[in-house]
Amino acid sequence: MDSTGSATEGDPLNRGGDGAHTAAELKKKRKKSCKGVWGISKLTHWRTAVFFFSLFLCLSIVFAFSFIIPCPVRPQYLVTWNRTFPEAATYDFLAIEDVSKDKVMDVLFVLKNTDGTGNSSCDAAGLPSPCVYVLAVDGTDGRTLWARPLAPPLHWAQCGPEDGPPDGPPWDCCLLSHGGRLTAVHKHTGDVRWQQPQPPGLNGSLPVLIVPDLDGDTVSDVALVASDIAQTQLAFLSGKTGVQIGSTVALDATETANHLLYRTTEGSYYVLLQKDTGLYGLALWRIAARARAGMEAGLKKDKHWEKDAGAAAGLVPVYESDSVRQVLRIRGAPPNLLLVTGGEVALVDGKRLQLLWRFNSSSILGEPSFGHFNKDDVLDVVVEEDVGNFTKRVVILNGRSGAVLWEVALLATPNSPRPTSIHTTNSFSVFMFWGMMPSETNSSEPFAGERRSYLLLPLYSKVLLEATSVVLEHIVTFKATLLENGRHAACILLTGPEAEGADGTVGLSKRKMKQDVPDSRVLRLGSGGTTDTSEDIKEAFSRLRFSDW
Repeated sequence: MDSTGSATEGDPLNRGGDGAHTAAELKKKRKKSCKGVWGISKLTHWRTAVFFFSLFLCLSIVFAFSFIIPCPVRPQYLVTWNRTFPEAATYDFLAIEDVSKDKVMDVLFVLKNTDGTGNSSCDAAGLPSPCVYVLAVDGTDGRTLWARPLAPPLHWAQCGPEDGPPDGPPWDCCLLSHGGRLTAVHKHTGDVRWQQPQPPGLNGSLPVLIVPDLDGDTVSDVALVASDIAQTQLAFLSGKTGVQIGSTVALDATETANHLLYRTTEGSYYVLLQKDTGLYGLALWRIAARARAGMEAGLKKDKHWEKDAGAAAGLVPVYESDSVRQVLRIRGAPPNLLLVTGGEVALVDGKRLQLLWRFNSSSILGEPSFGHFNKDDVLDVVVEEDVGNFTKRVVILNGRSGAVLWEVALLATPNSPRPTSIHTTNSFSVFMFWGMMPSETNSSEPFAGERRSYLLLPLYSKVLLEATSVVLEHIVTFKATLLENGRHAACILLTGPEAEGADGTVGLSKRKMKQDVPDSRVLRLGSGGTTDTSEDIKEAFSRLRFSDW
Protein backbone atom coordinates (compact mmCIF):
# COMPACT_ATOMS: atom_id res chain seq x y z
CA MET A 1 0.00 0.00 0.00
CA ASP A 2 2.97 2.37 0.48
CA SER A 3 3.50 4.72 -2.39
CA THR A 4 6.62 6.48 -3.48
CA GLY A 5 5.47 9.65 -1.84
CA SER A 6 4.86 7.84 1.44
CA ALA A 7 8.22 6.18 1.39
CA THR A 8 9.84 9.52 0.82
CA GLU A 9 8.06 11.03 3.80
CA GLY A 10 9.04 8.14 5.99
CA ASP A 11 12.68 8.18 5.04
CA PRO A 12 13.61 11.28 3.17
CA LEU A 13 17.27 10.29 3.01
CA ASN A 14 16.53 7.16 0.99
CA ARG A 15 14.54 8.57 -1.93
CA GLY A 16 16.07 6.59 -4.74
CA GLY A 17 19.41 8.02 -5.92
CA ASP A 18 18.83 11.59 -4.61
CA GLY A 19 19.54 10.91 -0.93
CA ALA A 20 23.20 11.93 -0.89
CA HIS A 21 22.48 15.12 -2.87
CA THR A 22 19.74 16.07 -0.44
CA ALA A 23 22.01 15.66 2.58
CA ALA A 24 24.59 17.95 1.00
CA GLU A 25 21.98 20.56 0.35
CA LEU A 26 20.78 20.43 3.94
CA LYS A 27 24.32 20.89 5.21
CA LYS A 28 24.79 23.87 2.92
CA LYS A 29 21.54 25.42 4.12
CA ARG A 30 22.61 24.99 7.73
CA LYS A 31 25.87 26.86 6.99
CA LYS A 32 23.98 29.70 5.28
CA SER A 33 21.58 29.90 8.21
CA CYS A 34 24.47 30.20 10.65
CA LYS A 35 26.05 32.92 8.56
CA GLY A 36 22.73 34.83 8.50
CA VAL A 37 22.43 34.60 12.26
CA TRP A 38 26.02 35.79 12.67
CA GLY A 39 25.35 38.74 10.30
CA ILE A 40 22.25 39.75 12.24
CA SER A 41 24.21 39.53 15.46
CA LYS A 42 26.94 41.80 14.11
CA LEU A 43 24.31 44.32 12.90
CA THR A 44 22.66 44.30 16.31
CA HIS A 45 26.00 45.13 17.98
CA TRP A 46 26.50 48.05 15.60
CA ARG A 47 23.03 49.38 16.30
CA THR A 48 23.66 49.14 20.02
CA ALA A 49 26.95 50.99 19.67
CA VAL A 50 25.34 53.77 17.60
CA PHE A 51 22.53 54.11 20.16
CA PHE A 52 24.90 54.47 23.10
CA PHE A 53 27.11 56.88 21.15
CA SER A 54 24.09 59.06 20.33
CA LEU A 55 22.97 58.95 23.95
CA PHE A 56 26.46 59.94 25.11
CA LEU A 57 26.55 62.81 22.59
CA CYS A 58 23.15 64.13 23.68
CA LEU A 59 24.09 63.97 27.34
CA SER A 60 27.37 65.78 26.60
CA ILE A 61 25.52 68.59 24.81
CA VAL A 62 23.02 68.91 27.67
CA PHE A 63 25.86 68.97 30.18
CA ALA A 64 27.74 71.61 28.18
CA PHE A 65 24.75 73.93 27.89
CA SER A 66 23.75 73.36 31.52
CA PHE A 67 27.06 73.75 33.28
CA ILE A 68 29.89 74.81 30.97
CA ILE A 69 28.39 77.33 28.51
CA PRO A 70 26.78 80.15 30.50
CA CYS A 71 23.23 81.08 29.57
CA PRO A 72 22.65 84.72 28.58
CA VAL A 73 21.58 86.75 31.58
CA ARG A 74 19.01 89.50 31.09
CA PRO A 75 20.00 92.78 32.72
CA GLN A 76 18.26 93.24 36.05
CA TYR A 77 16.99 96.80 36.08
CA LEU A 78 15.48 98.90 38.82
CA VAL A 79 11.87 99.91 38.29
CA THR A 80 12.82 103.45 39.26
CA TRP A 81 16.03 105.27 40.06
CA ASN A 82 17.01 108.87 40.85
CA ARG A 83 20.26 110.81 40.65
CA THR A 84 20.66 114.18 42.36
CA PHE A 85 23.48 116.66 41.68
CA PRO A 86 23.56 119.60 44.14
CA GLU A 87 25.18 122.92 43.19
CA ALA A 88 25.15 122.01 39.52
CA ALA A 89 23.65 123.21 36.23
CA THR A 90 22.29 121.38 33.23
CA TYR A 91 21.09 122.02 29.67
CA ASP A 92 18.26 121.06 27.34
CA PHE A 93 19.95 117.93 26.04
CA LEU A 94 19.05 114.27 26.58
CA ALA A 95 20.10 111.34 24.37
CA ILE A 96 19.10 107.69 24.69
CA GLU A 97 21.76 105.19 23.51
CA ASP A 98 22.94 101.66 24.29
CA VAL A 99 26.25 102.86 25.69
CA SER A 100 27.21 99.70 27.64
CA LYS A 101 26.10 97.33 24.82
CA ASP A 102 23.93 95.25 27.16
CA LYS A 103 20.84 95.70 24.91
CA VAL A 104 19.34 98.16 27.40
CA MET A 105 19.33 101.84 26.46
CA ASP A 106 21.32 104.27 28.58
CA VAL A 107 21.07 108.03 29.14
CA LEU A 108 23.49 110.75 28.05
CA PHE A 109 23.20 114.32 29.32
CA VAL A 110 25.38 117.35 30.08
CA LEU A 111 26.13 118.71 33.53
CA LYS A 112 28.12 121.70 34.78
CA ASN A 113 29.54 120.81 38.15
CA THR A 114 32.04 122.28 40.60
CA ASP A 115 33.08 118.96 42.10
CA GLY A 116 34.32 116.04 40.08
CA THR A 117 31.85 113.42 38.91
CA GLY A 118 32.95 109.80 39.15
CA ASN A 119 36.69 109.28 38.77
CA SER A 120 37.23 112.46 36.72
CA SER A 121 37.60 116.05 37.83
CA CYS A 122 38.06 119.46 36.26
CA ASP A 123 41.43 120.00 37.97
CA ALA A 124 42.79 116.62 36.84
CA ALA A 125 41.86 117.48 33.25
CA GLY A 126 43.52 120.90 33.51
CA LEU A 127 40.22 122.76 33.19
CA PRO A 128 38.75 125.63 35.20
CA SER A 129 36.22 124.68 37.82
CA PRO A 130 33.28 124.34 37.37
CA CYS A 131 33.57 122.66 33.99
CA VAL A 132 31.20 120.87 31.64
CA TYR A 133 30.71 117.11 31.93
CA VAL A 134 29.22 114.76 29.38
CA LEU A 135 27.80 111.87 31.39
CA ALA A 136 26.59 108.42 30.39
CA VAL A 137 24.25 106.86 32.96
CA ASP A 138 23.28 103.18 32.99
CA GLY A 139 19.60 102.74 32.15
CA THR A 140 19.27 99.72 34.44
CA ASP A 141 20.27 101.31 37.76
CA GLY A 142 21.38 104.92 37.17
CA ARG A 143 25.07 104.45 37.91
CA THR A 144 27.61 106.53 36.00
CA LEU A 145 29.21 104.61 33.12
CA TRP A 146 31.64 107.37 32.16
CA ALA A 147 32.07 111.12 32.57
CA ARG A 148 34.10 113.35 30.25
CA PRO A 149 35.10 116.85 31.49
CA LEU A 150 35.24 119.60 28.85
CA ALA A 151 36.05 123.30 28.85
CA PRO A 152 33.10 125.61 29.57
CA PRO A 153 30.83 127.15 28.46
CA LEU A 154 28.56 124.78 26.52
CA HIS A 155 26.84 126.10 23.36
CA TRP A 156 25.13 122.95 22.11
CA ALA A 157 25.38 119.16 22.14
CA GLN A 158 24.05 116.56 19.75
CA CYS A 159 24.18 112.76 19.48
CA GLY A 160 21.79 109.98 18.71
CA PRO A 161 21.05 107.15 16.27
CA GLU A 162 19.05 109.46 13.99
CA ASP A 163 22.13 111.56 13.29
CA GLY A 164 23.83 109.12 10.93
CA PRO A 165 22.78 108.63 7.31
CA PRO A 166 20.96 105.29 6.86
CA ASP A 167 23.12 104.22 3.90
CA GLY A 168 26.45 105.45 5.25
CA PRO A 169 28.96 104.48 7.94
CA PRO A 170 27.61 104.75 11.50
CA TRP A 171 28.18 107.91 13.52
CA ASP A 172 29.17 106.74 16.99
CA CYS A 173 30.04 110.08 18.60
CA CYS A 174 28.39 112.95 20.41
CA LEU A 175 29.39 116.34 19.03
CA LEU A 176 29.65 119.31 21.40
CA SER A 177 30.34 122.99 20.81
CA HIS A 178 31.95 124.47 23.90
CA GLY A 179 34.62 126.96 24.91
CA GLY A 180 35.40 128.00 21.32
CA ARG A 181 36.01 124.45 20.09
CA LEU A 182 34.26 121.37 18.71
CA THR A 183 34.74 118.01 20.41
CA ALA A 184 33.61 114.56 19.25
CA VAL A 185 33.17 112.19 22.21
CA HIS A 186 32.80 108.45 21.61
CA LYS A 187 29.42 107.37 22.92
CA HIS A 188 30.48 103.95 24.18
CA THR A 189 33.74 104.85 25.94
CA GLY A 190 33.65 108.60 26.62
CA ASP A 191 37.01 109.02 24.87
CA VAL A 192 37.64 112.14 22.81
CA ARG A 193 37.86 111.10 19.15
CA TRP A 194 38.93 114.56 18.02
CA GLN A 195 38.89 118.19 19.11
CA GLN A 196 39.22 121.17 16.78
CA PRO A 197 38.88 124.95 17.10
CA GLN A 198 35.49 126.31 16.10
CA PRO A 199 35.70 127.36 12.41
CA PRO A 200 35.74 131.17 12.23
CA GLY A 201 32.35 132.66 11.40
CA LEU A 202 30.59 129.30 11.83
CA ASN A 203 29.21 129.02 15.34
CA GLY A 204 26.52 126.69 13.99
CA SER A 205 23.05 125.99 15.24
CA LEU A 206 21.19 122.78 15.93
CA PRO A 207 20.75 120.38 14.40
CA VAL A 208 24.26 119.81 13.07
CA LEU A 209 24.03 117.65 9.95
CA ILE A 210 25.67 114.22 9.83
CA VAL A 211 26.27 113.54 6.12
CA PRO A 212 27.57 110.52 4.16
CA ASP A 213 31.30 109.88 3.93
CA LEU A 214 32.66 112.54 1.56
CA ASP A 215 36.44 112.14 2.01
CA GLY A 216 36.61 108.33 1.69
CA ASP A 217 37.83 107.53 5.22
CA THR A 218 34.84 105.19 5.96
CA VAL A 219 33.44 107.56 8.64
CA SER A 220 30.35 109.75 8.22
CA ASP A 221 31.21 113.43 8.04
CA VAL A 222 29.79 116.57 9.66
CA ALA A 223 28.19 119.64 8.09
CA LEU A 224 28.08 122.87 10.10
CA VAL A 225 25.48 125.40 9.01
CA ALA A 226 25.59 128.96 10.33
CA SER A 227 23.33 131.86 9.47
CA ASP A 228 23.40 135.56 10.16
CA ILE A 229 21.62 138.58 8.70
CA ALA A 230 23.91 138.61 5.66
CA GLN A 231 23.95 134.98 4.53
CA THR A 232 23.82 131.26 5.38
CA GLN A 233 27.06 129.28 5.11
CA LEU A 234 28.01 125.59 5.34
CA ALA A 235 31.34 123.88 6.01
CA PHE A 236 32.12 120.13 5.88
CA LEU A 237 34.26 118.58 8.61
CA SER A 238 35.84 115.13 8.57
CA GLY A 239 34.00 112.85 10.96
CA LYS A 240 37.28 111.06 11.67
CA THR A 241 39.58 114.00 12.41
CA GLY A 242 37.40 117.14 12.55
CA VAL A 243 39.52 118.87 9.88
CA GLN A 244 37.55 120.98 7.40
CA ILE A 245 37.01 119.39 3.98
CA GLY A 246 37.21 121.87 1.13
CA SER A 247 36.11 125.47 1.42
CA THR A 248 33.13 127.11 3.13
CA VAL A 249 30.07 127.40 0.87
CA ALA A 250 27.55 130.25 0.91
CA LEU A 251 24.13 128.59 0.61
CA ASP A 252 21.91 131.66 0.44
CA ALA A 253 22.28 135.41 0.35
CA THR A 254 19.79 135.84 3.20
CA GLU A 255 19.34 134.47 6.70
CA THR A 256 17.62 131.07 7.15
CA ALA A 257 15.80 130.27 10.38
CA ASN A 258 16.49 126.54 10.46
CA HIS A 259 17.91 123.66 8.44
CA LEU A 260 17.42 119.91 8.12
CA LEU A 261 19.03 117.05 6.18
CA TYR A 262 16.54 115.04 4.15
CA ARG A 263 17.05 111.80 2.20
CA THR A 264 14.68 111.21 -0.72
CA THR A 265 13.35 107.88 -1.92
CA GLU A 266 15.98 107.95 -4.70
CA GLY A 267 18.75 108.05 -2.08
CA SER A 268 19.65 111.68 -2.73
CA TYR A 269 20.38 114.08 0.14
CA TYR A 270 19.02 117.63 0.37
CA VAL A 271 19.67 120.37 2.91
CA LEU A 272 16.26 121.92 3.70
CA LEU A 273 16.48 125.65 4.36
CA GLN A 274 13.68 127.43 6.19
CA LYS A 275 13.42 130.97 4.75
CA ASP A 276 10.98 133.83 5.16
CA THR A 277 9.29 132.82 1.88
CA GLY A 278 8.95 129.10 2.58
CA LEU A 279 10.91 125.85 2.67
CA TYR A 280 13.53 125.10 0.01
CA GLY A 281 15.87 122.20 -0.67
CA LEU A 282 19.44 122.35 -1.95
CA ALA A 283 21.06 119.12 -3.16
CA LEU A 284 24.02 117.94 -1.10
CA TRP A 285 25.90 117.01 -4.29
CA ARG A 286 25.68 120.64 -5.43
CA ILE A 287 27.09 121.88 -2.11
CA ALA A 288 29.86 119.24 -2.09
CA ALA A 289 30.91 120.16 -5.63
CA ARG A 290 31.21 123.82 -4.63
CA ALA A 291 33.22 122.94 -1.51
CA ARG A 292 35.72 120.81 -3.43
CA ALA A 293 35.64 119.67 -7.04
CA GLY A 294 34.98 115.96 -7.42
CA MET A 295 33.69 115.44 -3.87
CA GLU A 296 30.14 114.94 -5.19
CA ALA A 297 31.08 111.81 -7.15
CA GLY A 298 29.49 109.31 -4.76
CA LEU A 299 26.27 111.25 -4.15
CA LYS A 300 23.03 110.43 -5.99
CA LYS A 301 20.69 112.78 -7.84
CA ASP A 302 16.89 112.74 -7.58
CA LYS A 303 15.07 113.36 -10.86
CA HIS A 304 11.77 114.21 -9.12
CA TRP A 305 13.36 116.99 -7.07
CA GLU A 306 15.83 118.26 -9.67
CA LYS A 307 13.14 118.99 -12.27
CA ASP A 308 11.94 121.82 -10.01
CA ALA A 309 15.41 123.14 -9.13
CA GLY A 310 16.12 126.76 -10.03
CA ALA A 311 18.59 127.21 -12.87
CA ALA A 312 20.80 129.64 -10.97
CA ALA A 313 20.97 128.71 -7.28
CA GLY A 314 19.61 125.15 -7.60
CA LEU A 315 17.00 125.71 -4.88
CA VAL A 316 13.99 123.36 -4.99
CA PRO A 317 10.77 124.92 -3.65
CA VAL A 318 9.21 122.43 -1.20
CA TYR A 319 6.47 124.57 0.37
CA GLU A 320 5.90 128.28 -0.07
CA SER A 321 4.71 130.21 2.98
CA ASP A 322 5.76 133.39 4.71
CA SER A 323 5.46 131.87 8.20
CA VAL A 324 7.13 128.42 8.27
CA ARG A 325 7.97 127.67 11.90
CA GLN A 326 8.90 123.99 12.05
CA VAL A 327 9.77 121.17 9.65
CA LEU A 328 9.75 117.53 10.72
CA ARG A 329 10.51 114.27 8.93
CA ILE A 330 7.93 111.48 9.21
CA ARG A 331 9.13 107.90 8.99
CA GLY A 332 7.71 105.92 6.16
CA ALA A 333 8.06 105.17 2.47
CA PRO A 334 8.35 107.80 1.19
CA PRO A 335 9.47 109.84 4.22
CA ASN A 336 7.07 112.77 4.16
CA LEU A 337 7.54 116.28 5.58
CA LEU A 338 5.30 117.86 8.22
CA LEU A 339 5.33 121.67 8.30
CA VAL A 340 3.93 123.97 10.96
CA THR A 341 3.23 127.51 9.77
CA GLY A 342 1.51 130.50 11.32
CA GLY A 343 -1.90 129.26 10.20
CA GLU A 344 -1.78 125.54 9.48
CA VAL A 345 -0.21 122.13 9.82
CA ALA A 346 0.56 120.67 6.40
CA LEU A 347 1.87 117.32 5.16
CA VAL A 348 3.94 117.28 1.95
CA ASP A 349 4.70 114.16 -0.11
CA GLY A 350 8.44 113.56 0.14
CA LYS A 351 8.75 112.12 -3.36
CA ARG A 352 6.67 114.38 -5.61
CA LEU A 353 6.55 117.44 -3.30
CA GLN A 354 2.74 117.58 -3.43
CA LEU A 355 0.49 118.76 -0.60
CA LEU A 356 -1.27 115.72 0.92
CA TRP A 357 -3.44 117.46 3.50
CA ARG A 358 -3.77 120.63 5.54
CA PHE A 359 -5.11 121.26 9.07
CA ASN A 360 -5.97 124.87 9.80
CA SER A 361 -4.68 126.19 13.12
CA SER A 362 -3.03 129.47 14.04
CA SER A 363 -1.98 128.59 17.59
CA ILE A 364 0.13 125.40 17.64
CA LEU A 365 2.00 124.97 20.92
CA GLY A 366 5.41 123.36 20.87
CA GLU A 367 6.45 120.64 18.45
CA PRO A 368 4.06 118.00 17.09
CA SER A 369 4.69 114.34 17.84
CA PHE A 370 3.68 111.07 16.21
CA GLY A 371 2.07 107.72 17.03
CA HIS A 372 -0.35 105.08 15.77
CA PHE A 373 -3.90 105.80 16.89
CA ASN A 374 -5.38 103.36 14.37
CA LYS A 375 -3.99 100.28 12.62
CA ASP A 376 -3.49 101.61 9.07
CA ASP A 377 0.34 101.54 9.50
CA VAL A 378 0.51 105.30 8.86
CA LEU A 379 1.87 107.53 11.61
CA ASP A 380 -0.74 109.90 13.04
CA VAL A 381 0.11 113.43 14.21
CA VAL A 382 -0.40 114.85 17.71
CA VAL A 383 -0.64 118.63 18.04
CA GLU A 384 -1.52 120.97 20.90
CA GLU A 385 -3.53 124.13 20.20
CA ASP A 386 -3.82 127.18 22.41
CA VAL A 387 -7.57 127.86 22.70
CA GLY A 388 -7.28 130.68 25.26
CA ASN A 389 -8.24 130.99 28.92
CA PHE A 390 -5.14 128.97 29.94
CA THR A 391 -6.54 125.96 28.05
CA LYS A 392 -5.06 123.84 25.29
CA ARG A 393 -6.67 121.31 22.96
CA VAL A 394 -4.76 118.07 22.37
CA VAL A 395 -5.65 116.78 18.89
CA ILE A 396 -4.67 113.56 17.13
CA LEU A 397 -4.80 113.95 13.34
CA ASN A 398 -5.14 111.09 10.87
CA GLY A 399 -1.76 110.74 9.19
CA ARG A 400 -3.41 109.69 5.93
CA SER A 401 -6.07 112.40 5.60
CA GLY A 402 -5.48 115.06 8.29
CA ALA A 403 -8.93 114.47 9.83
CA VAL A 404 -9.37 114.76 13.59
CA LEU A 405 -9.35 111.30 15.20
CA TRP A 406 -9.42 112.29 18.88
CA GLU A 407 -9.25 115.41 21.05
CA VAL A 408 -9.38 116.56 24.67
CA ALA A 409 -9.12 119.92 26.48
CA LEU A 410 -6.53 120.34 29.25
CA LEU A 411 -5.28 123.26 31.28
CA ALA A 412 -2.10 124.52 29.63
CA THR A 413 0.21 124.32 32.62
CA PRO A 414 3.55 126.08 32.11
CA ASN A 415 6.69 124.02 31.53
CA SER A 416 4.77 120.95 30.34
CA PRO A 417 6.67 118.54 28.03
CA ARG A 418 5.37 117.90 24.53
CA PRO A 419 3.10 114.89 23.92
CA THR A 420 4.82 111.58 23.24
CA SER A 421 3.96 107.98 22.48
CA ILE A 422 5.40 104.46 22.62
CA HIS A 423 4.51 101.77 20.10
CA THR A 424 3.00 98.44 21.22
CA THR A 425 2.96 94.94 19.76
CA ASN A 426 -0.74 95.43 18.89
CA SER A 427 0.10 97.89 16.06
CA PHE A 428 -1.08 101.00 17.94
CA SER A 429 0.64 103.35 20.38
CA VAL A 430 0.15 104.49 23.96
CA PHE A 431 0.00 108.29 24.03
CA MET A 432 1.18 110.45 26.92
CA PHE A 433 0.16 114.08 27.56
CA TRP A 434 1.00 116.63 30.24
CA GLY A 435 -1.25 119.24 31.83
CA MET A 436 -4.20 119.34 34.24
CA MET A 437 -7.82 118.37 33.77
CA PRO A 438 -10.07 121.41 34.41
CA SER A 439 -11.96 119.42 37.04
CA GLU A 440 -8.73 118.86 39.00
CA THR A 441 -8.37 122.50 40.08
CA ASN A 442 -10.69 125.09 41.57
CA SER A 443 -9.29 127.83 39.35
CA SER A 444 -9.28 128.29 35.60
CA GLU A 445 -5.65 129.41 35.90
CA PRO A 446 -3.27 126.52 36.68
CA PHE A 447 -0.53 126.86 39.24
CA ALA A 448 2.88 127.32 37.65
CA GLY A 449 4.38 124.26 39.32
CA GLU A 450 1.51 121.80 38.93
CA ARG A 451 1.27 119.30 36.11
CA ARG A 452 0.14 115.71 35.74
CA SER A 453 0.69 113.07 33.09
CA TYR A 454 -2.11 111.27 31.24
CA LEU A 455 -2.09 108.01 29.28
CA LEU A 456 -4.37 107.27 26.34
CA LEU A 457 -4.92 103.77 24.94
CA PRO A 458 -6.74 103.88 21.56
CA LEU A 459 -8.73 100.76 22.50
CA TYR A 460 -10.35 102.93 25.22
CA SER A 461 -10.64 106.23 23.35
CA LYS A 462 -13.17 107.60 25.89
CA VAL A 463 -10.84 107.03 28.83
CA LEU A 464 -7.73 108.75 30.17
CA LEU A 465 -5.51 107.31 32.87
CA GLU A 466 -4.39 110.13 35.17
CA ALA A 467 -1.25 109.73 37.28
CA THR A 468 -1.87 110.76 40.88
CA SER A 469 1.63 112.17 41.35
CA VAL A 470 2.23 115.85 40.55
CA VAL A 471 5.60 116.98 39.17
CA LEU A 472 6.59 120.21 40.94
CA GLU A 473 10.21 120.63 39.80
CA HIS A 474 11.13 122.60 36.71
CA ILE A 475 11.39 120.14 33.81
CA VAL A 476 14.44 120.80 31.64
CA THR A 477 13.67 117.98 29.21
CA PHE A 478 11.68 114.74 29.14
CA LYS A 479 11.65 111.55 27.06
CA ALA A 480 9.36 108.52 27.06
CA THR A 481 11.22 105.68 25.39
CA LEU A 482 11.71 101.93 25.15
CA LEU A 483 14.79 101.03 27.17
CA GLU A 484 14.69 97.36 26.15
CA ASN A 485 13.23 95.89 22.99
CA GLY A 486 9.82 94.37 23.66
CA ARG A 487 9.60 95.58 27.25
CA HIS A 488 10.62 98.25 29.78
CA ALA A 489 8.91 101.40 28.52
CA ALA A 490 10.22 104.18 30.75
CA CYS A 491 10.05 107.92 31.34
CA ILE A 492 13.34 109.83 31.66
CA LEU A 493 13.02 113.19 33.40
CA LEU A 494 15.75 115.82 33.71
CA THR A 495 14.95 118.62 36.16
CA GLY A 496 16.93 121.65 37.27
CA PRO A 497 16.95 125.45 37.66
CA GLU A 498 14.55 127.37 35.44
CA ALA A 499 17.29 129.30 33.64
CA GLU A 500 19.46 127.06 31.43
CA GLY A 501 22.97 126.80 32.80
CA ALA A 502 22.05 128.38 36.16
CA ASP A 503 23.32 126.76 39.36
CA GLY A 504 20.99 124.76 41.57
CA THR A 505 19.93 121.17 42.18
CA VAL A 506 19.81 118.95 39.10
CA GLY A 507 17.83 115.71 39.12
CA LEU A 508 17.79 112.81 36.65
CA SER A 509 15.22 110.07 37.16
CA LYS A 510 13.86 107.02 35.40
CA ARG A 511 10.43 105.60 36.08
CA LYS A 512 8.77 102.61 34.49
CA MET A 513 5.74 103.81 32.54
CA LYS A 514 3.38 101.11 33.86
CA GLN A 515 4.50 101.58 37.45
CA ASP A 516 1.85 104.24 38.16
CA VAL A 517 -0.99 102.33 36.47
CA PRO A 518 -2.35 100.57 39.62
CA ASP A 519 -2.58 103.88 41.54
CA SER A 520 -3.83 105.99 38.62
CA ARG A 521 -7.35 107.32 38.27
CA VAL A 522 -9.58 106.34 35.37
CA LEU A 523 -11.20 109.45 33.88
CA ARG A 524 -14.13 108.83 31.52
CA LEU A 525 -14.57 111.41 28.75
CA GLY A 526 -18.14 112.13 27.74
CA SER A 527 -20.64 109.34 27.13
CA GLY A 528 -20.79 106.27 24.96
CA GLY A 529 -17.49 104.81 26.10
CA THR A 530 -16.61 101.35 27.30
CA THR A 531 -18.62 99.57 29.98
CA ASP A 532 -15.49 97.91 31.39
CA THR A 533 -14.73 98.58 35.02
CA SER A 534 -11.81 100.73 36.10
CA GLU A 535 -9.93 97.63 37.21
CA ASP A 536 -10.42 96.03 33.78
CA ILE A 537 -9.05 99.16 32.09
CA LYS A 538 -6.02 99.26 34.39
CA GLU A 539 -5.43 95.58 33.70
CA ALA A 540 -5.44 96.32 29.95
CA PHE A 541 -2.74 98.98 30.48
CA SER A 542 -0.72 96.62 32.68
CA ARG A 543 -0.76 93.84 30.05
CA LEU A 544 0.68 96.03 27.29
CA ARG A 545 3.80 94.83 25.50
CA PHE A 546 5.95 97.35 23.68
CA SER A 547 8.00 97.24 20.49
CA ASP A 548 10.10 99.42 18.22
CA TRP A 549 8.46 101.26 15.34
